[in-house]
Amino acid sequence: MRVLIAEDTKDLNRAVTVLLTQSGYDVDPVFDGEAALEKIEENGYDAVLLDIMMPKRDGLSVLREMRGRNVTVPVLMLTAKTEIDDRVEGLSAGADDYLTKPFAMKELLARVNAMTRRRTAYESPQVSFGDFSVDGETLELRAENAVRLSLREYELLRLFITQAERELDEKYILEHIWSREPEADGDTVFLYVSYLRRKLAEISSRAEICGERGGAYRLTGKAAGAPE
Repeated sequence: MRVLIAEDTKDLNRAVTVLLTQSGYDVDPVFDGEAALEKIEENGYDAVLLDIMMPKRDGLSVLREMRGRNVTVPVLMLTAKTEIDDRVEGLSAGADDYLTKPFAMKELLARVNAMTRRRTAYESPQVSFGDFSVDGETLELRAENAVRLSLREYELLRLFITQAERELDEKYILEHIWSREPEADGDTVFLYVSYLRRKLAEISSRAEICGERGGAYRLTGKAAGAPE
């Protein structure tokens, strides 16, 4: 799973990065709020850690921007003891949890593990995007008509839906869909993207998966009846 840590104290940022990396997470460290937003725009994350007090843009500003863009990734706010009002404001703005400095690294790891587990456990088996829907129980993909997906096609399409309108590179897709299959590569990703493109066409969906072999892919589209 991929985690973003936005913390301007370099020693703490480095320590958290090492901890999460050793625990199996792929970690992107940044040191200010603007860099955090740039990374969030570029990549899909499974959890984001935001320090409240950062240069350029503070953590609360970053959180509001994320939620305003409908980025639903779980967020853990890192706060100082004196920032009680900020903690309340952060939770009200959409933070999933907060941790007060100084904190034990074991507790931070436990909080991150809990957030990523909850995200997986509470995902609905039925999701939709634009003019199509997909049922995780029947693996049925439906718009004007319906087709059945394979389990791997469903997993890949669901990943695209949860990160809709964002470019996902091959590495990110392989880590999330083929993490236990070391033989999978960029050609594998392209093959399954091709399958999904064909099935979206079969159900007459206006959604499409943009991108070329060797690059990044993005799910985009409009709801039925939406203006051109």
